[in-house]
Amino acid sequence: MENIKTPLEECGHTILAIHDVMDLLNGKWKVSIIACLCFRTMRYSELLKEVRGVSGKMLSRDLKELESNHLIKRTVQDTQPVTVEYAITEYGYTLKKLTSTIAEWGLEHRKKIINS
Repeated sequence: MENIKTPLEECGHTILAIHDVMDLLNGKWKVSIIACLCFRTMRYSELLKEVRGVSGKMLSRDLKELESNHLIKRTVQDTQPVTVEYAITEYGYTLKKLTSTIAEWGLEHRKKIINS
């Protein structure tokens, strides 16, 4: 016998999955960090410049959390001075479609608000 879910059960299942994603990507900066790293590997200072408004402390914290969730990889280069680079992982890159969709929606929303 098939396990058929009612619309209410399906909604609850969907909401639970959305909560999981929101918990993982919580905060103001993580989606922006992921979006930047989907384009290329970046050093900490580059991310600090690109993600306008983020503080150094907040960037460090979010990078650690993204790394612990296997979304980004931190690589320490053996240079003088030491260089640290951040790259999106293959798993993290699965969020590229999400960040692109959010950006597209944001651009359309901006147009709608400006033209209203």
